[in-house]
Amino acid sequence: MAKAKRKSSVVEAEILIVGGGLAGGAMAAALAQAGISVCVVDVLDPREGLDAGFDGRASAIALATQRVLHGIGVWPLLGNHPAPIEDIRVSEDDSLLFLHYDHREVGTEPFGFMVENRHMRQALFSRLDQLEQVQQLAPAQIMRLERGPSGAVAELADGRQILARLVIGADGRGSRTRADAGIDVTKWSYNQFGIVCSVEHELSHDFTAHEHFLPAGPFAILPLMGNPAQPGHWSSIVWTERTDVTPAIMALDDAGFHEELMSRFGDFLGATRVVGPRWSYPLGLQFSETCIAERLALIGDASHAMHPIAGQGLNMGLRDVAVLAEVMSDARRLGLDLGDGVALERYQRWRRFDNTMMLAATDVLNRLFSNRIEPLRLARDLGLAAVNRMPPVKKIFMRQAMGLTGELPRLMRGEAL
Repeated sequence: MAKAKRKSSVVEAEILIVGGGLAGGAMAAALAQAGISVCVVDVLDPREGLDAGFDGRASAIALATQRVLHGIGVWPLLGNHPAPIEDIRVSEDDSLLFLHYDHREVGTEPFGFMVENRHMRQALFSRLDQLEQVQQLAPAQIMRLERGPSGAVAELADGRQILARLVIGADGRGSRTRADAGIDVTKWSYNQFGIVCSVEHELSHDFTAHEHFLPAGPFAILPLMGNPAQPGHWSSIVWTERTDVTPAIMALDDAGFHEELMSRFGDFLGATRVVGPRWSYPLGLQFSETCIAERLALIGDASHAMHPIAGQGLNMGLRDVAVLAEVMSDARRLGLDLGDGVALERYQRWRRFDNTMMLAATDVLNRLFSNRIEPLRLARDLGLAAVNRMPPVKKIFMRQAMGLTGELPRLMRGEAL
């Protein structure tokens, strides 16, 4: 006997977002707050990560992107979990020369914040649950997605259909949405892995971020809030290592891993222990040939992915969110079709230059510092020391670290959509 087909239902929304991660969730909140109905589809159930314990992963949020999260109602839900980044110290291996950024040289606000990913997920989910304009379908899988002059239609594995004016691809580096649209990707590997973990240390980090360049790549020590009763004693580690060495490091027992970590970390924060799991992932750069197609826009890693040096990955994704939300809000006010090519071209023009410059900058920095070439090393050390003695130049770099350069969308200026 033939199996009866499940009765299908139709879900209507102005915009369909494929991918409900940090960028996709923020995109949904921004659009819904602007009065635009949104349907978010993700293969994973967002509730599964809400009650998870500390998993060692955290994200850097620049001051400008913190304003985005505040403007869409997510930041207040994070409570006292974010740790401010008040100082940044850049140094190389055993050199005595360094570059020091003090936030007080450019104002009273910090450069940015470090937020554990679990707290960010919880805040995003809570915010989306507050917004009537958001429908979340997860876990759910899109089996077919068609985009045409009159709109977009997505068919889910359970037979439901979603009708929308625009599709936003927020489904990560391996974006199926991007691939199905026939958008090519340029990418290359750095022959490096990122090792991520967190540590608890005896002395306070005083909310200073350290970027320490080693021959294998940058080793970052980034301040976490940790125990609110005694803040300042936890840090997030983003450790770049060669691909051929990483498996051996990850296979070490806890004592061996701690020994390898401390040979790079040093003892300036006193006794230290690793807390939570450790993670590793291959590092590379990729960017799509275009971030738009017919009734489609790409954001976050689906559009561009970069080396974690300087912690700009999520920040660039949230800049995509701020710009696309403004473009869609303006189109809505003018009574335009949200999937119209003119609106999408505006998004592409606005983001393309910024993304290209950041991809190039992270690529050059990683290649410049991840080597043992002595003439280059001397030039690097002298360059750090020179910038450290040039206040006007330092202020330019500090404003870049805060995300306050370039053409800022309204949310990044602290204004409403």
